[in-house]
Amino acid sequence: MVGAIGLCLVSFALSCLGVAVLRRWAERREILDMPNERSSHTRPTPHVGGLAIVIITLSGWLAYNWTSPDYWPILPYVIGAFVIATISWWDDLVPLPTIVRISVHGIAAGFAILSFGYWHTASVPILKELGLGWIGLPATFLWIVGLTNAYNFMDGVDGIAGLEAVVVGFGWFLLGWYGRQPHLSAIGMLIAGASLGFLVYNWPPASVFMGDVGSAFLGYTFAVLPLMAAHVPYADARLAFVGALLLLPFVFDSGFTFFRRAIRRENVFAAHRSHLYQRLVITGRSHRFVSLLYGGMSMVSVGLGLAWGLRVTGSGMALLTLMPLICLLLWVYVNYCERNAGA
Repeated sequence: MVGAIGLCLVSFALSCLGVAVLRRWAERREILDMPNERSSHTRPTPHVGGLAIVIITLSGWLAYNWTSPDYWPILPYVIGAFVIATISWWDDLVPLPTIVRISVHGIAAGFAILSFGYWHTASVPILKELGLGWIGLPATFLWIVGLTNAYNFMDGVDGIAGLEAVVVGFGWFLLGWYGRQPHLSAIGMLIAGASLGFLVYNWPPASVFMGDVGSAFLGYTFAVLPLMAAHVPYADARLAFVGALLLLPFVFDSGFTFFRRAIRRENVFAAHRSHLYQRLVITGRSHRFVSLLYGGMSMVSVGLGLAWGLRVTGSGMALLTLMPLICLLLWVYVNYCERNAGA
C-alpha cells in the first residue's frame, strides 16, 4: 500500500510538471484546439496534455515490470499503446481520415490479443460462466477498438475524461490489490496519479486539453486491462466483467448515442454533439457539474463492481438492479433538462 501511494504521488508530481512544460511548448508553437460550432470551449486551447499521461504511464509500468518474468509478455500491449498514442498525436496535429485511425486501432487490438488472448468465457452476475467459443475473438477485438474510440468521443468537456481516468485508475488499483495482481495495481496507480496531475490544468476552466493522444491511449488501456486480469491462471473470472463495469457511464453514453444515431441513419463516425453529456452542456449545465456527475456515477460503478468481485452477499442482484437504473436515470435527467431548456 505504501509503495502504491508513493507510485501515485511520483506520477502525479511528474504529470504536473510535464503538462506545464507541454502547455507552454504548445502555446509557443501555436498547437491549439480552435473553437468551432461543435466545440464546448470558446477560446484556443493547447491540446497536448495527454502526452504526459502516456509517457508517465508507459515508462513507469515498464520500469515496474523490468525484473518481472512477465516483462516480455507485456511488450505487445506496450507496442500497441505506443502505436495508438503515435497515430493519435499525429491526428491532433494534422487530422487524419477515419479509416486510417480505425485501421491502426485494429492493429493495436491485434497486439493486445497476441499478448493476453481473448475472452473464452464470460462471468456475469446471477448467471454461471458462459462459454463464448470462437465468438470471443471478434467480441474482444470490437471491445478494444470500440472503447478506444468511445473514450476519445467522451473527452468533450473540461475535466470529464481526466476525472474518469482518476476514478477508474483507483478502481484498478483496488481490483489488483484484492485479486492479488500487483501489476494491475501498479498501472492503476500510475494512470490515476498522471491523470490527477493533468486534471490540475484541465479542471474547468481548462488551460490545456487531453487531446486524442491521451484519450485514445486511456481508452485502449482500459479496454486491455480486463484481458490482463483474466490472463493470469489463478485470476478470478469476475475480474474481466468488473473491469468493464468501472467505465459504465462512458460505455452507456457512447453505446446509447451510437445506436441512436445509427437508427436515425446518421454517419456514426462524423463529429457531432449528440452524446448525453454534450446535451447536458447545451441545456446550460456547467462543465464542472457534468464532469462531477459522470465521476460520481463511476464511483458508484466501482463500488458495485468491487462488492460483486468480492462476492458480497446480494451484490449480484444489486448490480443487475442498479446498473440499468443508473443508466435510465441519466437518460431521464437529460430529457428533463432539454424539456426545461426548450420551455
